[in-house]
Amino acid sequence: MTPTLQPTIAISMGDPVGIGPEVIVKALADPGLLRMARWVIVGDADVWRETVATLGLDVPADVVTRLQDAEPGSSTVFLDRRQLQGAPLQAGELSAACGRAALDYVRTATLLALHREVDAMVTAPLNKEAVVLAGVRFTGHTEYIAELCGAADSRMLLINDRLRVVHVTTHCSLRQACEPTVQRILRTIELGQESLQLLGFQSPRIAVCGLNPHAGENGLFGNEDAALIVPAVQAAQSGGIHCQGPFPADTLFTKAVRGEFDLVVAMYHDQGHIPMKLMDFENTVNVSLGLPIIRTSVDHGTAFDIAGKDRADATNMKAALRLAVSMARRRIRGHSPG
Repeated sequence: MTPTLQPTIAISMGDPVGIGPEVIVKALADPGLLRMARWVIVGDADVWRETVATLGLDVPADVVTRLQDAEPGSSTVFLDRRQLQGAPLQAGELSAACGRAALDYVRTATLLALHREVDAMVTAPLNKEAVVLAGVRFTGHTEYIAELCGAADSRMLLINDRLRVVHVTTHCSLRQACEPTVQRILRTIELGQESLQLLGFQSPRIAVCGLNPHAGENGLFGNEDAALIVPAVQAAQSGGIHCQGPFPADTLFTKAVRGEFDLVVAMYHDQGHIPMKLMDFENTVNVSLGLPIIRTSVDHGTAFDIAGKDRADATNMKAALRLAVSMARRRIRGHSPG
């Protein structure tokens, strides 16, 4: 673990033929951001070199095949995984080889974080279809990293400057999402509390969305809110968490944006994602909760339609990198939750 307040952050390159390599290069071309941490980019060096040359940006990196071989003073290290040697690459084209390589980058970055060789990790987007094409069952970054960490109870937090949302469920069918347990809702509230404390909130104000329209309207539109969410909120309150709800989702997000709450607990994927992406798509960062490591990510995909065309905006990647640095610094200072 880095002993100073300049953390070491791993960045997985994402799908090599998506916009991941481009947004990483553009982000690290920002001198202010470059100085915030020691960066370890995990990917294929040939892709990195080609991206740097194509964009005409100066982002020097010490290329190694083992992190321990990097020069101690290197501000940027490229960990070359050599997954694509001889593989034909075409920007924006679905590729099993690229899907397999992207998953290797994530696995490598996760293990670096687990072994305390880096203080946090940031993931560029990979393509789920490419990973599945490579013969791997895969539902998403969060679930894959949680499995590598041995964490059975992970959650997704979305965060920008105006709003923070944690999800009870994410990558599952809506029918399945409509059957949460009291314990799962309570654990989501607890993980949300811990994450905001790591972000600097001493006693975050947490609001919980209802599942049904109007939060069930006293049983008129279903009893899940009263039977499942109310007991979870009461248990959280008994544990000292400043938590209220359930509230109708159609008005709760407006209240949170206006400053009444620090965190919203959403019941399912789209309930939380739609307001976040509508409000500030470029600056919304994905954070994985319930893991023994810090992981942030961009909240966009591989954008195959613009890959290789120098049209990708690095704003979201910069936001993900800055948040990882901020969280890592607080953990280094000893503000780890729990």
